Amino acid sequence: MSVPQYRRAAALALVAGLGFSLTACSTKGDDDKDSNAGGKVTITVDCQPVGAQKELLKNWNDDVAEFQRQNPDIVIKSVSVGEQCNNPPDFTARLAGGTVTDVFYGYMTDLQQVLDSGQALDITKIVSKDTIPTWDSVDPALKEVFTDGGKLYAVPVKNYSMGLVYNKVLFQQAGLDVNNPPKTWAEVRTAAKKISALGNGISGYSEYSAGNTGGWHFTSLLYSQGGQVLSADGKKADFNNAQGKQVLQNIKDMRYGDNSMGSRQLLQWADLLTNAGAGKVGMFIGAPDATQAIVSQFQGKFQDWAMAPLPGQDGPAKGTLGGGEGYFFKKDLTPEQVKAGLKWIAYQKLTPGKGQFDYVRAKPQNYPVGLPQPLLFANGSAAQKQELELRKANANVDTANFALFEATPVPIKGEPRNAQAVYAVLDAAMSGVLTNPNANTDALLKTAEEKVNQLLTAGS
Repeated sequence: MSVPQYRRAAALALVAGLGFSLTACSTKGDDDKDSNAGGKVTITVDCQPVGAQKELLKNWNDDVAEFQRQNPDIVIKSVSVGEQCNNPPDFTARLAGGTVTDVFYGYMTDLQQVLDSGQALDITKIVSKDTIPTWDSVDPALKEVFTDGGKLYAVPVKNYSMGLVYNKVLFQQAGLDVNNPPKTWAEVRTAAKKISALGNGISGYSEYSAGNTGGWHFTSLLYSQGGQVLSADGKKADFNNAQGKQVLQNIKDMRYGDNSMGSRQLLQWADLLTNAGAGKVGMFIGAPDATQAIVSQFQGKFQDWAMAPLPGQDGPAKGTLGGGEGYFFKKDLTPEQVKAGLKWIAYQKLTPGKGQFDYVRAKPQNYPVGLPQPLLFANGSAAQKQELELRKANANVDTANFALFEATPVPIKGEPRNAQAVYAVLDAAMSGVLTNPNANTDALLKTAEEKVNQLLTAGS
């Protein structure tokens, strides 16, 4: 998630695209969807920005209007779906309830549960450069994430890797060097103490521990130690060890030994970023688009933020978490609906200069341009070169703020099998050390190990 969330993140009352009234829209075979009256093909698409994100919502609606002008035979019905696009449990609930849209968003970690639900359409033979003109430029590794048994089930639209995001203003106020951020967890701990000493409700370092986000971050922190969540064959938990214990001990020491993480815990995605946007967070781990969310959704200023590689325990991190998101297609769609959906995704998500890559539009909107994300196109590909040129030409962020992150890449490891279910279990371990000063890290890891092994056995 980038962000969710990313996951990114990114959160969402039903608002129709331009030309539609603000009325509820069924995603289960309503008359509009199934009717091709007048030769028009209608599809529902989720993760339209929320109404509070006025510029992003306007951009989306403008894109819908322009896309429909260029493609008068296609009608896009934009659907907002509560927290689905930022909160994995909500996505799981919608999937289980059969209320996903025709073209529906999911994390890279969602492939297995989508397949298990029986709702995903095999789009292997339909996706090509004829339906998505930049398809040959899309990084093959990202396509592989959404592939099972040689069949493609989703189109990747974003990817990320995790690093240390830090507030330059608070660094300066605490007497820290903004050009020399922490490289080890010991240095993170020292910096966090200095930042939290500023008072006024500021936490030196903040961490997630609810809504699957705690387990998500535990995984990245474990990777920084050189560990892995599951065994190489994916059949057993592999975090109940010295590396997993070190992750929890680091957090416990900062929370209760240093009192540098604030008193409010059980934070989910929006909670932490709300605090960050208010200038109350010194550091947290996240992807480059976390700064984008801070600005566009939580009233922060992108000039206040910089990013460095994920710290390691006593030196450079041995690994970091990488992931992202894509769009699936509901299995009962007609070929015409699938092609319409692919055309929309191509326009909105995979065309340099359009949709999420419309940097000319984004630049004056106080929307960060110049972040090293999403890196969807393979290095050296035609679309990659075009996107990079546009990004550099329209950058409104100081790219120096991401120079350390880009210049010192940490090896990226993908998310584990059944990631969201595993993350939900690991939330308890993270919340345990953040809410109980007497928490026993060995006991927390043992309990989590048992539950993950049960989960894996049940799913095998």
